[in-house]
Amino acid sequence: MRAALFDRYGPPDVLYEGRVPVPAVRQGEVLVRVHAATVNGGELYGRAGRLRLVTGRRFPKRTGIDFAGEVAEVDAAVTGLRAGDRVWGILPRRFGSAAEYVAVRPRQISFAPGNLTLVEAVTLLAGGTTSITALRDKARLRPGERLLVRGASGGVGSVAVQLGKMFGAHVTALASRKNLGFVRDLGADEAIDYKTTGPSELGAFDVVMDTVGTRHREFRRLLSPGGRMVAVAFDVDDILSSGGYILASAVHGARRVRFFSGNPRHDLLAELAGYAERGAIRPVVDTVHPLADIATAHRAMEAGGVRGKHVIQIV
Repeated sequence: MRAALFDRYGPPDVLYEGRVPVPAVRQGEVLVRVHAATVNGGELYGRAGRLRLVTGRRFPKRTGIDFAGEVAEVDAAVTGLRAGDRVWGILPRRFGSAAEYVAVRPRQISFAPGNLTLVEAVTLLAGGTTSITALRDKARLRPGERLLVRGASGGVGSVAVQLGKMFGAHVTALASRKNLGFVRDLGADEAIDYKTTGPSELGAFDVVMDTVGTRHREFRRLLSPGGRMVAVAFDVDDILSSGGYILASAVHGARRVRFFSGNPRHDLLAELAGYAERGAIRPVVDTVHPLADIATAHRAMEAGGVRGKHVIQIV
C-alpha cells in the first residue's frame, strides 16, 4: 500500500510517498481504508528528529496520527461494525495514518459525522478531542468564565474557540492580523493580533488554553486567582529553559498549569461526532494535498498562518 515515509530525520523534503505492506488484521481489530489524514504539530517534531529519544533510529518511519475512512475488513471477534461503515479515529501513541490502510481496535474509532465529507470530518479529530479534554475535563471551564485561546486559527485553536463558546465562556482569541476576522466568524467575542499586543496588555483570564507551546511563564501570569492554564503544545527549547518552573506550577500555587497526553477512545470520538452533526462545531479545511505532496503539506504547516488543518487526501 502507499504510505508517507522518511528514511532520516530532517526538513520536510525527507518525506516521500513509498510502499509498505498492508497491515494484518489481528484478533479484535478492524482494517480501515483511509480517505484522509491531517498534519499535526507533533509530526513536525517527530520528522525533524526532535523526539528521537522516543522515536528511535529505525527507518523508514511513518507520519500521521488521525484518519477518516471506511471499514474494509472486520475480524470475526468484532461486533457492531461492518465493511463500508464510515469511521474516524486517532492512532494510539504512534504515527502511521498517512497511508492507504490502518488496523485498529474498535475502541479507537467511532462512526464519523454523517453530515460531513471524510475530508471535512478529519479536520476536527485532533483539535476536537484535545479541546474537549483540555477545556471540559482538565480546566473545567464554566459558563461565564473568561477564556483565552492562543493560536486560535490553527487546527486545535479553531475548534477550541467554537467549543469555548458552546460551553458558555467569553472567548478571547489570539491570532495573526489576517486571521482576526476568521476567528470572529468562529465565535470569538474578542480577536487580538498577538504580534502587536503582548501578554501584559491582555488582562486577566479564568482559563488560558495554549496551543503554541512557548512563553508559558508569561501567559500563566494572566490567570486570575484560581485560574487554570492548559498547555497542549510544547516547544522543546522552552521546556528545557523553564521546565522546572512549569512542572512546579502544575502542583503548587493558585494558578495551575494542566498537562495531559491525548489518547482518545470511542466515547470521546462519538461525542465529538455528535457536536459536529448538531452544528455546534464546524470543520475548517486550509488546504487539501494528495499523499504524494506530503512534504509540501509539512512545509506549509511549518510556515505558519494556518486556518484549520492541512489535509492529506489518500482516496
